[in-house]
Amino acid sequence: MRSYAVLAVGMLTLSACGQKDGGSGSADVAAVSGETVFKRCAACHSIEKGGANGLGPNLHGIVGRKIASVPGFSYSQALANKGGIWDEAALDAYIESPARAVAGTRMAFSGVRSAEERKALIAYLSELK
Repeated sequence: MRSYAVLAVGMLTLSACGQKDGGSGSADVAAVSGETVFKRCAACHSIEKGGANGLGPNLHGIVGRKIASVPGFSYSQALANKGGIWDEAALDAYIESPARAVAGTRMAFSGVRSAEERKALIAYLSELK
């Protein structure tokens, strides 16, 4: 009888293996947190409203903001000349590969390759208004 109980527990454990949401099957739980992805950016960027610039400009309110427009930050000539606004498409391209999106940028970050992580990060940044 004991071997059947061990087998049943083992089968239940394996049935939940690989599920990201604790086994409930719910799609409501985000696989990637934008806040977690932002931790890679925090060494150079702040996100607090009115926060100081660091090695990179403060990113509070970046979504919908004019490119290269944070007062007091010295942008590369390439980014200053880009023009436009930081909409979701522009941010997605820049976050994926800053050097490819804006040749001559001083941003040394190699980029976020995962489309899912970029989407989560942009959604997180969109909330900062």
